[in-house]
This record gives sequence, structure tokens and C-alpha cells, in this order.
Amino acid sequence: MSDADAVRALVNHRYFQPHRTPIQIFNRATDPFLPRVKTHLFDVLDDLDRRGLTNHVLVVTRYRIDPEDCARLNRLRHLKLTLLVTYSGIADQRIEPVDSAIAARSLQVAYQHAQRYRVVLYWRPLVPRLNDSPEHLARAVELSRHAHATVFTGLFYRGEIADYYRANGLPEPYDHTARRKIVPETLERRVLEAFDSATGGPLFRKTSCGVSFAHGVPDCNGHYGVRELCDICPLSQLGLCADAHRPPTEAQVRELAARLPDKEDLEIVQISERAATTAGLDEQPRYFLQHGLGFQIHDQRHPHRRRRHGRADIGWQREATA
Repeated sequence: MSDADAVRALVNHRYFQPHRTPIQIFNRATDPFLPRVKTHLFDVLDDLDRRGLTNHVLVVTRYRIDPEDCARLNRLRHLKLTLLVTYSGIADQRIEPVDSAIAARSLQVAYQHAQRYRVVLYWRPLVPRLNDSPEHLARAVELSRHAHATVFTGLFYRGEIADYYRANGLPEPYDHTARRKIVPETLERRVLEAFDSATGGPLFRKTSCGVSFAHGVPDCNGHYGVRELCDICPLSQLGLCADAHRPPTEAQVRELAARLPDKEDLEIVQISERAATTAGLDEQPRYFLQHGLGFQIHDQRHPHRRRRHGRADIGWQREATA
């Protein structure tokens, strides 16, 4: 379909909420800054911006960003655009075929020219014994000074990736696969210590936290209720998120859920200061509620454990669920 048709399909989708739903563009099967793709990227961004939408728009890239690209992005007037420059520092081309030096340069160029958009160092995936040496950590701290925020995260070590490692004779980073990203406790501690001791830029565990900080707004996913995520956040951001943190009533959840198909399947198990827990609600409708309410909506089938919200259990001592 054309870019215009794609935008119309997006804004008319039943789960799209103007000024609320975070949008990602060309983040799956390609890179938005490849020469044959970025023309479409700019056209889609211009279309969304002409509509006066103020939604967060996340553009994830590890490719080249030129000053001319930055000038084009600075013409946007309404969208909260964030460039998330993916950097891993992994040198093995069997795992990371794109040289991380390209991303490092793009980060610096984008940050230097940023006016109407923001830049996040998307430090991922962190993998023990692969890119977690003291030198790797020091380089990430250095790059963090060329970004409005830094977000770190681990590896989605799923079956397809495990098969690839084995087929190519690569040392497997973990003994088991997981449906969530893996960030072992010791690795997280070393990351936090590196940024603290070397005065790195603002560091976040969650993408939406870093993006929201960069734009000076409360977290659109309502992570403030999961307080152990917030112990590394700047005080200014904590204040914004605290002011916006309002656990919804059951009536408010059901009022918004009335816009969903199959809403009769909604079962609200619990609403606490941390999150609303539901049963029988799949991921996309849960995100619809989460963005509409600015509050965490969890699934009873996949409990969130304290201190590793949304992460795999691998590398952590077992604790009670949140």
C-alpha cells in the first residue's frame, strides 16, 4: 500500500488513540534510515505531523544519520519524535553484522543537530561475556553523553536465536531460552556502577521511561507504580511521574475497555498502586488500556516479579511476584 494508505490505516485502527498511542515506524523488517526506506519514513512522519498529532513516535536505527536527515526531522512541529540509536559494541559479525561504529557516529550527529526531536542511546542487547567487559561499559558511558537519555536492555534469547548460535558454532550465552529479555542481576549491577562511577548520562531500564524523560513528560506506560524501576531516575522525572500517577477505578478501566471487541472477556483481578491485573485479555488490548490510562495493565498469566519487571527470571534469585 502507499504511505498515505498506511497512515490512514493506522489512525483509523480501533486501538489507536490520538495523542496517546506510542507509534513505531519501520522497526521490524528493515532499518528506517536505509536509503530506499528513509523517503518513506519522512513521508509518514510528515503525514502524521500534518494531522496535529502529538503522539510519541519511536524510530529505531543502527544505520547512518546525516545532518541533512536531521534538518528534515527538525521541521516537524507536533510529534514527539525520538531517534533510538541501537548500539551494542559487539564485534563478532556473525552476531552483529552492522559495525557499531556506524551507530556511534549517527548518535553523535543526531544529538548535535537535535532541535525538534530527541535522541536516545539504545544500548542493546547486553550479553554476558560478549559485550560486557569494562571497556564495553566505559564506551557506553562515553556515548551516553551524546544522548538525551540511555536505555539498556538484554537479549531476547528465544528458540530461533538459540538455533542460530548452535548452527554457527557460537558459544551460547544462556542455558535456557525465555519469552522475556534476559538481564542477569550481576550484569545490571555492573552497568549501574559503571554509569554512577563515571558520571554517565541519564540511564533508564525501560524504553518509555527514557523517551518520556527526553521529552519532559510523564511516562506514557505508567511505570511509576513499579517503584524499584525508578531508583535510577532523575528527581525531575520522578516528580513528573508522581504527579501523573493515579490508579484507575474499576469503573474507569471498564469504561475504556468498552471500546474493545470481546470486552465481555475482561476480568479485573486486582487494582493496586503498582498495576491493574487482568485475566483473559491479550497483549494488544492490554496496551490499549495501559496507554489510555497511563497505568500499568498486567496479565495474570505472566506475573511480574519484583526488581525484574518484564524481564526473564534467568540470572536472578527467585522472589515473590509483584
